[in-house]
Formats: sequence, structure tokens, C-alpha cells
Amino acid sequence: MNTIGFPILSFITWFPMLGCLVIVSLRGDEATVAFNARWTALWTSLIVFAVSLALWVRFDPSNPGFQFVESAAWLPQWGITYKMGVDGISVLFVLLSTLLTTICILSSWEVIRTGVRDYMLAFLVLETMMVGMFCALDFVVFYMFFEGVLIPMYLIIGVWGGPRRVYAAMKFFLYTLTGSVLMLLALLAMWYQAGTTDIPTLLQTPFPAAMQTWLFLALLASFAVKVPMWPVHTWLPDAHVEAPTAGSVILAGVLLKMGGYGLLRFSLPMLPVASAHFAPLMFALSVVAVIYTSAVALAQTDMKKLIAYSSIAHMGVVTLGLFTFNQQGLDGAMFQMLSHGIVSAALFLCVGVLYDRMHTHEIAQFGGLAKRMPFYAFFFMAFTMGGMGLPATSGFVGEFLVLVGALHVSFWLALFGSMGIILGVAYSLCLYRWIMLDRLTKATLSAIQDLSPREIGLFVPLVLLMLWMGIHPSSFSSFWEATVAAVITHQQAALHAPSLLAAITQ
Repeated sequence: MNTIGFPILSFITWFPMLGCLVIVSLRGDEATVAFNARWTALWTSLIVFAVSLALWVRFDPSNPGFQFVESAAWLPQWGITYKMGVDGISVLFVLLSTLLTTICILSSWEVIRTGVRDYMLAFLVLETMMVGMFCALDFVVFYMFFEGVLIPMYLIIGVWGGPRRVYAAMKFFLYTLTGSVLMLLALLAMWYQAGTTDIPTLLQTPFPAAMQTWLFLALLASFAVKVPMWPVHTWLPDAHVEAPTAGSVILAGVLLKMGGYGLLRFSLPMLPVASAHFAPLMFALSVVAVIYTSAVALAQTDMKKLIAYSSIAHMGVVTLGLFTFNQQGLDGAMFQMLSHGIVSAALFLCVGVLYDRMHTHEIAQFGGLAKRMPFYAFFFMAFTMGGMGLPATSGFVGEFLVLVGALHVSFWLALFGSMGIILGVAYSLCLYRWIMLDRLTKATLSAIQDLSPREIGLFVPLVLLMLWMGIHPSSFSSFWEATVAAVITHQQAALHAPSLLAAITQ
């Protein structure tokens, strides 16, 4: 256990709430409150990000277990504790959450002009919920953070979103909440069986094979919506189109990873028999998502919808890799989640730049932007290449490893999975040509401005991260390789246990 004598995880999780208290206490006229709220939120997020960097530096990648563990009695009579810790699977998601929160606050600096105090409060509360979810080592604590994310995200979409924001926010809330009710039932069943909600204990609890089937389906109902997997994906395009730019960034960059993280944290290691049994179903759903949503992306006339459908396709690659049950597939799924968190967030920022200037994200309204906005065209091309999975970008590493893992399972699985790459190149290049290289439109003939220094400052770290992951992937994969290997070993050992083998063959 890696300890530093300081509750670093609780600090990262709860410090944003201190920023909320400061913002709530602000007094003065509306302009003064808005100014101070922006700076308070920014400094709070920067401090949390800096401390999460220290967590990253002090993390021991060779240790597959949980590190920086904190525990305090909460409901001991029911086996429930406040317990926090990170392993190789979760530590980088914590870092991704704190980084993107800072970027979201900066990207909203000039765009959000009404309800600034409430907007900043919503993002700081959202940061607490996201970080707490990735750090939680008690299932009840995890569930509270997992569900807590819905409230600030619902407000961000429903209050500061587009014309159909209420519809999109309600659809987002109802889809995700409905699935989570079944996860609550699974939580109660696991607590009844094991007598505790401690996640490390649950990871070592051999649940009966028949019980695993129902637990897997209950958890899948929640995690599949969050990914989102086909056919429970329809809430995502609406949410992205109506959400403000920062809302789309955090939705694509972090919230979609909650589903993949849940599958990797709970379903695969806790329910190995059911995971193996349902693997063919997961492969089928993943392949449909990859091919179908990529084809749908080609037909879109709205930039946000196109990128939203591409996100579903990329997350389909993640679920495909997770259920290969081999090192390459799971490494690729982890890499793909982190890569998608960076690249998709950057692409939504790119769309937001145009929306801030023209108040539309209809593709037909743009053309020839490369002549008017050369810096913007450069960054957009860089992130487009990352989304396509070109070598030397982060997208290539994740997709390549997943396909290698799929090839170990079936040639046809790898073949159909690779169709998403081909279609991804098609819709990505078409989008770039339509808005950057086509004839000049009235919009681009007007005095549309290139990127400001603030906007360039948002894109530079994301480009560097994308290239760093693509050129030196082992500096990231080394964090989770030992933990993923332990998950695979545990899964294989469970499948070869005589009692479970008998249950499978019945």
C-alpha cells in the first residue's frame, strides 16, 4: 500500500466543494460575482489538478493493488465504510477528470454570461462526483458518486444548453437513472451474499455462477447506457447537440468512460463466469455499434452529431477489447478510453470555437475555413488524425491493440471490428473537407477570427498529450498493465475452478 501520510484522494475529491462554498459566499453586483466566480473555479480546479499530478508521480505502477488507501467508519453495522483508493485502472482517469475540468472552466470563460456563479458551482460539484467515483473502494460510495454525476450534468445541459435543452436533459437523466436502478438491485444482492460492500472484498468473493448471470445483466443495464452501447445510445447525440461546449467536452471526455470503467472494475473481475458467458453477446453489440454508428455519422449534417456518433463507435471498440480477456485487448481498451477522452474532448472544443463565432454547428454553414483560420485548421487536422487513429497518435495505439486482442479470439471479430477504422477515416476526412477546404461561404467571407491566445492555450496540452500517448505509449500503459494482468489471471483462475466449470456445463 502506497501511503504519504496525507489523505490525498479525499483532498482531490472534496476540495472542489470548498471552492463551491467560496463561490456561494460571494457578494456584490452581478458582474463582480461573475468575475470572482470564474477565478475561484479556475484556481480551485488548478489546485486539484496539481495535486492529482502529485498522485500520478507518486503512484507505483508495479503494484497491481490499490494504493493511497483511506478508510473511515461510516455504517459499520451494515458493512459499509467510506473507503478510497486507486489502482492502475483508475489513477489516470482521476488525472483526466481534473485536467478536463480545468479546460472546461477556461473554455467557458467568455461564453457563459448568464448564471455564471451557478455554472461554475455545477462544474465543481461535477468534478467532485467524477473523481470520487474513480477513487471509491466501497460499492455504496461508488454508487452515490456514480449517481451524483447526473445532477450537475442535468443542470449544465438543461439550463445552459441549446433550444431543445430540456428535452435532451430529461432524456439523458431518465436513460441513465433507469439503468442505475438495476445496478442498485445488484449492489443489494452482492451485499446480501458477501455481507459487505467493500470492493476489494467483493473482488475476492466467489459469487455462484447462476447468481453471476443476473448480477451481470443488472450491472450491464447501467454501464451499457453510460458507455453508451447500441441500442441504448440514442440519448447521447441529443445531449451533445444541446449541451454547451464545456458540457460536451466533459460528457465525451469523462462521463462516457464511467461505463467502461464500471465493466472493468466490477463486471469482469467480480463476475468472471457471466462475463465469459455473455462475451459473444458483447462482441455482437460492439460490432454493431462500431459499424452502424460510423455509417450514421457519415450521414450527419450537424458537426456535434457527427462527433457524437463517432464517439459511440469508438466506445464500441472499447467494449470489444474488454471482453477479449487477453492482455492486448484490455490494454487497448484502456488506451482507447484515455485517447478518446482527449481527442473527442478536443474535437468538441473545436466545434465550440465555431459555435461561439457563428452560433451554429451545421456543416453547410461553413466552408474554406482553412484560409480564414489557419491555426484553427492545424489543430482541427491534428485531432482529426487522432480520431482516425493515424500512427504516432493516441488513437492508433488503442485501436491496434484491441484488434490484436480480437484476432486472438476470432479472425472475423477482428475483421468486423476494423470496419470502424475504415468508416472513421471516411467521415473524418469528409468533415474536414466540408468545413476547411470547400468553397468560401458567406460566413467565411465575413470577418471570422482565428484562434485567440486563450483558445490556443486550451488546444496545445491536448495535442501534446495525444502525440505523447502515440509516440511513447508505454509511459501510460505501464500504469495499468500489472492491474490488468491481475484481472485476467483472476478471471482465468475462476473459469478453471472445478465448481464453476461444473456450473457452466450444466
